[in-house]
Amino acid sequence: MGALFASNSLLDKSADDVVEEGLLTAKDKTTIMIMGVDERDDDVGRSDTLMVATLDPKKDQAALMSIPRDTRVKIKGHGWDKINAAYAYGSAKGGPEAGEKLAQRTVEDFLGVNMDHYVVVNIQAFQKIIDAIGGIDIDVEKRMYYEDPWDDDGGLIIDLQPGMQHMDGKTAVTYVRYRDEEGDIGRIKRQQKFMKACMDKITSPAIIPKLPSVIGEVMSSVKTDLSFRQLLEFAGTLKEAQKNGLKTEMVPGKPLYINGVSYWIPDLQKLRTTLAETLGITLNASEKAQLERTQHEYESSIPAGATSTPSTTKAKSSSSTSSVKSSSSSKSSSSSSSSSSRSTSRSSSEGTSDHSTSSSHAGSTYTTAAPAETTPAAPTRSSNTAKTQ
Repeated sequence: MGALFASNSLLDKSADDVVEEGLLTAKDKTTIMIMGVDERDDDVGRSDTLMVATLDPKKDQAALMSIPRDTRVKIKGHGWDKINAAYAYGSAKGGPEAGEKLAQRTVEDFLGVNMDHYVVVNIQAFQKIIDAIGGIDIDVEKRMYYEDPWDDDGGLIIDLQPGMQHMDGKTAVTYVRYRDEEGDIGRIKRQQKFMKACMDKITSPAIIPKLPSVIGEVMSSVKTDLSFRQLLEFAGTLKEAQKNGLKTEMVPGKPLYINGVSYWIPDLQKLRTTLAETLGITLNASEKAQLERTQHEYESSIPAGATSTPSTTKAKSSSSTSSVKSSSSSKSSSSSSSSSSRSTSRSSSEGTSDHSTSSSHAGSTYTTAAPAETTPAAPTRSSNTAKTQ
């Protein structure tokens, strides 16, 4: 294993790679955007899971930063919306590849960090990966049950009992997708728990010898700009990072309701300072001043009347599952965006959240109840029933 990962092609930079001005990057580390996408044949899909992995292959260290899908960001060409809408906007306009590019651009603009690589996994590929490594062991923290007859092309049922259990790909998907009263925050905790379980299995003595064949088997199901060799080195770095303590974090922030819609509002200064430290970069006085201006601009963009609890006024009611299709299906898009530079504050129709959120921020705990369903700004799947997964 050691010889296999002796070189560090993960750090190779293509001559075509141009880092946009203002984005942080480190020569001795690599950043990888990991995106889980829920997409169907008749649906442009949305990014369901979003993480950024920062790897230091030479020191065998790794960090995972989870980004709540309700995070309020500015999406180029579409104004302010939830970060998971970026993939849908791009895909609706130019297909999955355009969705990936807009999602990556949005993540870079939001974090202020250049993404060296990307990995996009849909539900089918997700199941295939778990099955390829023989399943994983998860200690389910509580009883989990949920039914949605309109989801999963025939109905979704999540039915998990508490306690340690071995999961195949299909069962693991239900664990990761389950949402409770903690909303996105609880879901991220389970995603990180799942990732650690995957790393434990992938780096186990029984799987390590099979890694080349496992990666070869799933490569056709995963969209990535990483080469076969780089994927092997990725797995090797994670194996060693497990020994050193895999660092997992979530975008710091707090929940906020804007026009009855729940968002995750990031603490940009804390977030970008943490990312700079992870990259081993010390921000100079000019960069710190720019970060303060960025934080101020973000806070100024939040509409007056935003609250930490949902308004008692009934939110705008509409299906949150309308979809952009190429067929004769009706299109629904409540997005109203105006084009401007990234530094210019602008407003657009805000997306939707369908669950409550509970989280801690700056020593305080925010607990909010689920708001009424509202129309999302980006296209989603078509149905008469709102989705919760």
